[in-house]
Amino acid sequence: MIYSASSIWAEYKTGNPYYYLLRQGLFFGVGLIGYLIASKIPYTFWFKHANQIFFGCLILLILVLIPGIGIVRGGARSWIGIGDFSIQPAEFMKLALIIFTAKFLTKNEGILKKNLYFYLYMLFVGIIFGLILLQPDFGSGLIMVASIVFLLFIGEFKLINIVLGIVAAAIGLTLMIATAPYRLERIISFINPWNDPLGSGFQIIQSLYAISPASLFGYGLFKSKQKYFYLPEPGNDFIFAIIVEELGILGGIMLILLFATLLYLCFKLSRSVKDKFCAYMVFGFSSLLMLQVFINIAVVIGLIPVTGVTLPFVSYGGSSLVISMFMMGIIFNVLKTADKDLSFEYNKRPRKKAVKKS
Repeated sequence: MIYSASSIWAEYKTGNPYYYLLRQGLFFGVGLIGYLIASKIPYTFWFKHANQIFFGCLILLILVLIPGIGIVRGGARSWIGIGDFSIQPAEFMKLALIIFTAKFLTKNEGILKKNLYFYLYMLFVGIIFGLILLQPDFGSGLIMVASIVFLLFIGEFKLINIVLGIVAAAIGLTLMIATAPYRLERIISFINPWNDPLGSGFQIIQSLYAISPASLFGYGLFKSKQKYFYLPEPGNDFIFAIIVEELGILGGIMLILLFATLLYLCFKLSRSVKDKFCAYMVFGFSSLLMLQVFINIAVVIGLIPVTGVTLPFVSYGGSSLVISMFMMGIIFNVLKTADKDLSFEYNKRPRKKAVKKS
């Protein structure tokens, strides 16, 4: 589907219709190696090194904001790299923060029932969100915060704190939208894209043009009309529109069912695994995946305003694919080993060896 959706644009920009396909194939190879490595690493490794992983990703998140280090694409300074090859630190931070939060909840059972600790932790998450927002990458930041909130739901907390947190977040989002003209334009174009059909409403209109005429079976593979310079960057965030246009409503439903099956299995694992850290970590990864799939498809079909969120495993994008496959490798390791090795105790410090007196 990446080849079908991107070949026209690839030939126009680079002279090679296989440009994005070959690059995504390379990213898939890297992601496959990452998956295999992650599936072999004991889950206790992530608990022991959660702090170092988090601070490493935090440094990358700060570096990307520095001119000359961060690469600007599409008006956002979200990448670090050399030439055409780059990474997106926000993708790595989503994974790192879930692991860090899973460790925090495991080591500090019941601590979020205390108001002060709950608000301090949410302030901490808000600071990370602010760094991502400075790029600006509102979509990645929103998914990260929402997945952490989902994770806190299965930890012990006071319901009133969650309610107050949601209210505060709603006020903050309203202020961010009101103070940023481009976000306000997206809200207005979401309400009525025909107010500016060649500007802020153009992308969603072209997406709906791809989806709405699609029959049960679509136009057929490689036969999309919107990829011919109507829908901008069709291989990226709006690839689902091309899938529905070519493979029809059935194709779109089959893809959604595949995601639903994967999510069901992941959530089932998080509920059944006996190790608390593994349960928190898998639930956090599952929430992240669920939110990303929902937001991407909801944007494409016009249910929510446009925001830059990839469709996991499907959209073109190296960082997203590699991190998603690495995350699945961790989940696979939990599936195979967590209930077989319950000897690791999180809340006990290692005892000092007794010294024999001569």
